[in-house]
Amino acid sequence: MIPREQFEQNGFVAVPGFLDPSEVATCNRELERFIPEVVPSLPPEHVFYEDRDAPSTLKQLQSLHEHDPWFAELMNGKPRALAEQLLGSEVTAENMQFFNKPPGIGQPTPPHQDAYYFKLDPPDALTMWMALEEVDEENGCVRYVRGSHLKGLRPHGPTGTLGFSQGMTDFGTAEDDAEEQVMPASPGDLLAHHALTIHRADGNSSSTRSRRALGFIFYSVNAKQDDAAREAYHRQLAALQEGKLSPPNLPQRD
Repeated sequence: MIPREQFEQNGFVAVPGFLDPSEVATCNRELERFIPEVVPSLPPEHVFYEDRDAPSTLKQLQSLHEHDPWFAELMNGKPRALAEQLLGSEVTAENMQFFNKPPGIGQPTPPHQDAYYFKLDPPDALTMWMALEEVDEENGCVRYVRGSHLKGLRPHGPTGTLGFSQGMTDFGTAEDDAEEQVMPASPGDLLAHHALTIHRADGNSSSTRSRRALGFIFYSVNAKQDDAAREAYHRQLAALQEGKLSPPNLPQRD
């Protein structure tokens, strides 16, 4: 089965060795340059730490491609070409992210569908996640619910999780459990999922290993922004940050 067929059937696809070891090494060197040189000047909404007073707990960066030409070139190279193949259309490069789960304190990523954040009609978009080091169940590999992209958007609510503000409020059905796929990855392996695919990740229970990865978000040119829904979402976020809303008790997974 070719990647596009897998993507359309399952809602996700794995591409082992998307980048070779030398390309992964270059990505890591560029991040080691970017983090001390550029991150201190980024807007606060583009930088997330598990503990803001501890730089070693950096967990997420937003819009790398907007802040550095090297990352812009990377995003618009092989990832963009794959996105156009999987979505079957031209795409726009929307976001490039850095993800990490620091050893011992990296928090779980709540189950969610990216389409809830994107506010597109139709929700023709995808996210790519590419490992920069070995990732397994101990340090928090990605988990997908196969076929969930075919069943529409499920209810979401505030999570209280920094960097992943919204999560599903009804996750954990028998069908979810039966179709959940655990996706370990080696450096350079890439996972791509549809905007409606349910996914999550456990926290990092390792005391020594981090879980570093790059993310790429692409929208089909056929997808249009729902401005009213996006404005309502940002109002909700603002109210949550100001303490006017309380996060609900979302379902937890062992």
